[in-house]
Amino acid sequence: MATHHQRGLIGDEGLTPTSAAGLTYPFGDRVPQPGELVTIAPGIRWWRVPMSGPLKHVNGLVLDDHDEHGPALLAIDTGTASPRTTEAWRAILDGPLAGERIGRILCTHMHPDHLGLAGWLSRRFYDAPILMTRTEWLTVRMLSSDARPEVPDEQVAFWRGAGWNDEQIAEASKGGFARFAKMIARLPLGYTRIRDGEVLRIGDADWHVVVGSGHSPEHACLVDYERRILIAGDQVLPRISSNISLHAGEPGADPLGDWLSSIERFRQLPDDLLVLPGHGDPFHGLHARLDALEREHRDRLDALVAHMTEPRRAVDCFAQLFRRPIGPDVIGMATGEALAHLRHLELTGRALRTVRDATWWYSRA
Repeated sequence: MATHHQRGLIGDEGLTPTSAAGLTYPFGDRVPQPGELVTIAPGIRWWRVPMSGPLKHVNGLVLDDHDEHGPALLAIDTGTASPRTTEAWRAILDGPLAGERIGRILCTHMHPDHLGLAGWLSRRFYDAPILMTRTEWLTVRMLSSDARPEVPDEQVAFWRGAGWNDEQIAEASKGGFARFAKMIARLPLGYTRIRDGEVLRIGDADWHVVVGSGHSPEHACLVDYERRILIAGDQVLPRISSNISLHAGEPGADPLGDWLSSIERFRQLPDDLLVLPGHGDPFHGLHARLDALEREHRDRLDALVAHMTEPRRAVDCFAQLFRRPIGPDVIGMATGEALAHLRHLELTGRALRTVRDATWWYSRA
């Protein structure tokens, strides 16, 4: 189980409830079975990379590609560095992909279930390059290298600011600060940068890089306009909300503001795209999904303002944001999400923050 302070970094699923109405699923109940690849479109194969946790899997994609050495494959998102996930990779490499070569690896973003095995896979295929946006790459390098045994004072102050008590802080501190690094296979020194607006030639198709933010700093999605396909990673999920959290590493950020701006940006994409998400099933209904995601977060912001009949801490706001009880297993993620909403209210002039006894109190502006 992830330690409290890093659940928000490695948990893709947010706790904000959301509606999945208005979507259609062209593959119905058809999902890849263990060790199987399902063809989405010519040259695009989908498999489910198993992992621990409530989501149970991340969607991996394998695209036909070629390079100076001949035919190759491009793998998108890898799963965590764990025995279970590694064994699943070996099964498809020795099974349906036997005799084929992975020439490039693309990670949509820096969370361990999306790039945990990228380093391992790169080494297995003779230093196959890893493609990522620069901010995602640098963030994962920073997080995986800062694997100290003790929790930093800044993190403890962050918890205390959110309203955690001494017992909660002591419990969360037991795991140290190395959980993230343990879920990442050693990465190579270098990588290949991809940028927003860039067109990647993968096989015989042009894929346009579209970047979103909020769930992670510079999340890469890919659009094939000719075949009407969006590889969405965790930027647009069909049935769950992505985790949007404020972290101690950048306490002055506005991840929810970034998320809402990204939703507006992704609305400019065609509505008829087949969306291939990082979790869940491929779906149609991009704009309906974006509308639902925005509506839920704006409703939660209004609920928080209504709740501020007196000053509130982040821990006092869980019931207004989440439908499930918040226990020790998810308090870190819930705290990050609550602070992201409160920070957005502060920056948009709807709430004021004061500090009393090292704790942050939020009042209606």
